[in-house]
Amino acid sequence: MRRLRIAMAQINTTVGDFDGNVKKILGVVDTARTLGADIVTLPELAVCGYPPEDLLFKPQFVQANLKSLQQIVEKSKGITVVAGFVDADGDIYNAAAMISDGKLIGTYHKIYLPNYGVFDENRYFQAGNECPVYIINGVGIGINICEDIWNEAGPATVQAYAGAEVIINISASPYHAGKGESRAKMIAARASDNVAIFAYNNLVGGQDELVFDGHSLLFDEHGNLIARGKQFEEDLIVADINVDSVFRARLHDPRWREEKPLLEETRWHRTKTIISQTPSTTPKPPLKPREVTPLNMVAEVYQALVLGTRDYIRKNGFEKAAIGLSGGVDSALVATIAVDALGKDNVIGISMPSQFSSTGSITDTKTLTQNLGIKLLNIPIEKPFRAYLDALSEEFAGLKSDITEENLQARVRGNLLMALSNKFGWLVLTTGNKSEMATGYTTLYGDMAGGFAVIKDVPKTLVYKLAKYRNTQADYELIPSPILEKPPSAELRPDQKDIDNLPPYEVLDPILTAYVEEDKAVDQIIALGFDKATVQKTAKLVDRSEYKRRQAPPGVKITSRAFGRDRRLPITNLFKEW
Repeated sequence: MRRLRIAMAQINTTVGDFDGNVKKILGVVDTARTLGADIVTLPELAVCGYPPEDLLFKPQFVQANLKSLQQIVEKSKGITVVAGFVDADGDIYNAAAMISDGKLIGTYHKIYLPNYGVFDENRYFQAGNECPVYIINGVGIGINICEDIWNEAGPATVQAYAGAEVIINISASPYHAGKGESRAKMIAARASDNVAIFAYNNLVGGQDELVFDGHSLLFDEHGNLIARGKQFEEDLIVADINVDSVFRARLHDPRWREEKPLLEETRWHRTKTIISQTPSTTPKPPLKPREVTPLNMVAEVYQALVLGTRDYIRKNGFEKAAIGLSGGVDSALVATIAVDALGKDNVIGISMPSQFSSTGSITDTKTLTQNLGIKLLNIPIEKPFRAYLDALSEEFAGLKSDITEENLQARVRGNLLMALSNKFGWLVLTTGNKSEMATGYTTLYGDMAGGFAVIKDVPKTLVYKLAKYRNTQADYELIPSPILEKPPSAELRPDQKDIDNLPPYEVLDPILTAYVEEDKAVDQIIALGFDKATVQKTAKLVDRSEYKRRQAPPGVKITSRAFGRDRRLPITNLFKEW
């Protein structure tokens, strides 16, 4: 019986941290070797980190990556390693190295280079044109990278018909809500269609706006799940696979014979390299049973926000985070995420009440910080706010108070937060949600001031779900119920409510999803049953706020189309549907 023990290492790398990445890679290689793995796989561009963006234009970056790969080659005695790196051969390629027993056996160059959404790979890489198959312990193995597997009849199919019984896909697939489920269905279909065992090794960790969820997968030739990796955690998934079952399945699958001739004239070159023909007979240590239950949608979004926040802060050299606490649900959720990401000793809450702050908001803030166990600073803004008004009194003489004075309060708070950041080295976390960012219900240089926008891609209705979810994970009511029950308000004027300026969030958020994430036209959204005036007003607010969003700090991407890398519209733009 031909059996192969495979280890998939979903690791959290950092772009440009070659020493750290190599140390982590060699650590999992050693562990996999100890566990008797025949082959250990690593994510896409694991050597240099993903995505390296314009660092790829620096020859010294590419060379450092190649030197790091050589270190891995030298430490691969007694095991086969598949590692993602940047190859340089006349041009640069997104590549996978096939390393075995201390030698670089071959290199695969990614064929399908994504150039949509958050991806810009055509900006950097040349596409490959070879589909190699490697024989290891008598087993045919094909290697490809991320986007290659998302295409039907792509490199995986060519490799399968060229003799690959096991297809290994190393990936850096960014997370958005629900992607894990759709990804699993796709890979299961590929395994079944190609009658091959599919090993999908995904990256984990945060990189600027992107979060990679891990959730690596191993499917048999019938599309049945063999093993899965944890979500949002580093993990080493080790499993034994029975390769003889692939041969038997292919004998009984008529599609295999019918479709093979269709691939004879493929534009990609097929190669076969023999590393070892003899099945391994070395006794292997027993493996512990593993069972990983996928998270539900709200739970996985919460974990994505925690991981994205932690990695952004830690990888950029910060230790502590500061948050302006208003007594509202947004800042409460951000503070809770920050505590889960960094620990309570590394989060500071700042209450900055004004004459318009309700007594409830002030007491709710105190209760929240006590529940979280974080330090609370109290800095009233009335004096500096009055000082600003005095300075502007001559210019504003005879004019009524309006949104100018409201925004001025937010900007006083922004100044205070940034002063604390400068003095103590704290990273300020902003608290605006996606509904507010979309409609411009934010103050430039006010509540938008900060270094990282934790929930900028989280619609308001989802904010409430996340807060309630987190409460269910605690032994007590972590986020006080009055915060969840009070009507949303910026508290910048007497009796102010969000609904004074915006449609109710349960109405607004579906419209925003249709307009921003799905690119539906105004008329199409109205046809879905939404009020015409509400849709037109919403579209107008979204379009007019592009200049604000361009100046917003980065934040965790959790939807299929986030502001920033995903959605890129010109600020100067006279095309208006409304």
